[in-house]
Amino acid sequence: MTRPFRIRNRTLGSNAPVWLVAEMSANHGGDFARAVRILEAAARAGADAVKLQTYTADTLTIACDNDYFRIKGTLWEGRTLHDLYREAAMPMEWTPGLIQAGRDLGVAVFSTPFDPSAVDYLESLDVPAHKVASFEIVDIPLLRKIGATGKPVIMSTGMATPEEIDEAVETLRASGCRDLALLKCTSAYPSPPEAMNLRAIPLLAQRYGVPAGLSDHTLGTAAAVAAVALGACIIEKHFTLARADGGPDSAFSLEPHEFAAMVRDVQEAHAALGRPVLEPCEKELASRVFRRSLFVVRDVARGEPFTPDNVRSIRPGHGMHPRHLDEVLGRRAAKDIPRGTPLAPEHIEGDRS
Repeated sequence: MTRPFRIRNRTLGSNAPVWLVAEMSANHGGDFARAVRILEAAARAGADAVKLQTYTADTLTIACDNDYFRIKGTLWEGRTLHDLYREAAMPMEWTPGLIQAGRDLGVAVFSTPFDPSAVDYLESLDVPAHKVASFEIVDIPLLRKIGATGKPVIMSTGMATPEEIDEAVETLRASGCRDLALLKCTSAYPSPPEAMNLRAIPLLAQRYGVPAGLSDHTLGTAAAVAAVALGACIIEKHFTLARADGGPDSAFSLEPHEFAAMVRDVQEAHAALGRPVLEPCEKELASRVFRRSLFVVRDVARGEPFTPDNVRSIRPGHGMHPRHLDEVLGRRAAKDIPRGTPLAPEHIEGDRS
């Protein structure tokens, strides 16, 4: 049984519209005006929410350039962690202005806190929810702090084992988190489609009894649409005004027109899911008349036997069901029947000859 997930005036779940989150991340480029433009563009593109990140380089790591702190095997090869985070961090003093801009636009603005002081700061601003990043899923003290706020929590599960997800979920719930959603996430930047394992989305929902979604780092939008078909009720995607502007996360971010196309496709996919029934829908009922049925296709005189030459299964569906064709052939006409007449039981008399 999936628990409901409520965030302000929205309840998320399988029957509700998909909640679409534009992740600003480092795409602000250190410019507050640009951050506001990202919010405005995300709202125009159809985002329900914009997610920020609340940290400083010093709350995430230390300024050290030995081999432990050098990035290897990713988009940011060779850089130190502190250097990368210093470039990517959004000044925290922007947050109130961005939250207000979001309210003016009708877009929820929330954030990922990366340390306890960030949680306290965001709580002072009464954010509607907290996000837990994949890399922080193992920071149990931080999870306790976030859970104790009582706010809705959306947690990404990239890199985590089932046991680590178990511990994180139990920690949040024991600390006071009532509304929890989990996002399937592949923590590779960008993520190749073959590494996405989207079938884990319904598994997350079933295993933990929570709404599940996708934090998507692929270069396109196909994974997001496929995730909705598998039951995702939240889609989070990085958003930028233009990839050509550069920045740590621009390469795997969507531009406004791409995000808008994803919104349309996700909404259409969700609408197409419908209900788990095997009955014709209302739109199909008018078409049933164009199915096959038995028709007289040549003039038949009274007493004449029905044969494959004068009775056939054709469209439309006004005559007897095609299952009766073998029963009809060889029997005789009870009256004269002109060509183009739908065959009915009253047209048939006598035994098979």
